[in-house]
Amino acid sequence: MRQSVSQGVAVLGASGATGRHVVATALQRGHRVTALVRRTGTFAQSDGLTEVIWPDVSDSAALARALPGTTAVISALGGAEKGPTTVCTDGIRAAVTAMKAAGVRRLVAVSAHGVLETHDKSLYSLAVWANVAERMRDKESMEPLITASGLSWTIVRPPKLSDHAATGEYRTGTDLRIQLWSSIGRADLAAFLVDEAENPRYTHACPRIAR
Repeated sequence: MRQSVSQGVAVLGASGATGRHVVATALQRGHRVTALVRRTGTFAQSDGLTEVIWPDVSDSAALARALPGTTAVISALGGAEKGPTTVCTDGIRAAVTAMKAAGVRRLVAVSAHGVLETHDKSLYSLAVWANVAERMRDKESMEPLITASGLSWTIVRPPKLSDHAATGEYRTGTDLRIQLWSSIGRADLAAFLVDEAENPRYTHACPRIAR
């Protein structure tokens, strides 16, 4: 059952492909959204939407100043397509510090299937590590920061992301089988992220999601 009461939701990585869907979904459901962005004018003006400039993802103090009135933080942080990246690790380290300073407890973060205990010999894991190993390493170093944070967290581990329109038809679960061809649309992923911010079902768990 979806939350009918307006909440304050902060979105990290708001200007990214998934983050934009998270912002749009949260606004559609009547929430007040704080979008953390690198530059002003990233989004068109909209009722309930506030842009906050956050050019340095390691700046926890700047993030903490943006969180008063927020009840949940959704991280859709990504990273560079190629080469070493620490965006997720640095951003989440700052987010944990900022959330504790601001008294915000709920954190929903996008990771990826194929990290940590799911970094196995499956065809999916082998393929994703062959293609985006640096981004996977970043998420592997991010996750322990979340699980040790003491916050009320959920780490969502999607397979390959696509730009399909929202269908509302997807499966979730901590033991959901992910195949080589598994995928999820960003719009559906965003809906699930906002669902978890509204009414947590997977607190202190790492659900998977797939079509």
